[in-house]
Amino acid sequence: MNSIIDGIDYGPLAQLIGKWSGSKGLDKAPDNQANIDESKFTDELTFSVAGSSQNAEEQDLVSVKYHHVIRRTENGLIFHDQIGHWIYEPSTETIMHSLTIPRAVCVLAGGKFQHINGESIFNVEAQAGSETFGILQSPFMIEKAKTESFKMQLSVKHNELKYREVMQLHIYGKDFEHIDESTLHRVTYDFD
Repeated sequence: MNSIIDGIDYGPLAQLIGKWSGSKGLDKAPDNQANIDESKFTDELTFSVAGSSQNAEEQDLVSVKYHHVIRRTENGLIFHDQIGHWIYEPSTETIMHSLTIPRAVCVLAGGKFQHINGESIFNVEAQAGSETFGILQSPFMIEKAKTESFKMQLSVKHNELKYREVMQLHIYGKDFEHIDESTLHRVTYDFD
């Protein structure tokens, strides 16, 4: 796939652009009895171009914006809706992932991109309390369901996208690992 769109070189982010759909997601999260519950889900993920930007006339960035909707397989109800950006800094080959969920949690994760045997792999992470790649959350979330860390690996090979997110949570008075993983397939290429 050509990484140049409308005269802007999106680098490794270009291969994300389009609509993706998956039907084999798995969510492992604590339930209200402090046990790990596994739920199957379907997801829709749309990436579109967001353009280039410059910071302080020194840092050049390109980004794609996205919208991710996850529905429970058992009833089709939305249980996760997320928006954000994937950002690439060509000069340092740094990948950044910003996300917001409507539970009053925002994350800015950072990491690197690798290309191995035809597969593009994006690894990012964030830590609560970090001044750079960190996690912000409302007072309620800090008290009741604090996210301590976030790690994500997203990979693309041809028209298949896989991801695995691991969040360390402190909820119900205990520490838990909340894991979401899925495999999606590209439905369309979109450049809007």
